[in-house]
Amino acid sequence: MKKGILLNSEISAVVAKMGHTDMLAIGDCGLPIPDGVKRIDLALTQNVPGMIETLKVVLTELQVEEAILATEVVETSPQIYQALKEVLHNIKVTFVTHEELKNMTKNVKACIRTGECTPFANIILKSGVTF
Repeated sequence: MKKGILLNSEISAVVAKMGHTDMLAIGDCGLPIPDGVKRIDLALTQNVPGMIETLKVVLTELQVEEAILATEVVETSPQIYQALKEVLHNIKVTFVTHEELKNMTKNVKACIRTGECTPFANIILKSGVTF
């Protein structure tokens, strides 16, 4: 049995296969996932699991050099934005429009769907290197 924090086998497999600058999305339950993109569906019910708690666990395994957020999250969902700032304190953050973020999901290795029901609670993580 895996002894690390991340126990989900699908997420672990995606993270293990990622290379430098590959991208992984974590989205709320409403984020459209393009056809052909691997969907890892964690959503159980509204807000379970949440996007922030899912992000925290993923960050225990994935080396991230950049996080991409929708500009709309700052004003529309300030509580999520504040939590993201705390979690991403040492990671470069880039803002794009929500439409751009949705378009970028076409190029992610996988999209993790959470039960989060807060508007614009979506993030794309760009893989870094550990050396």
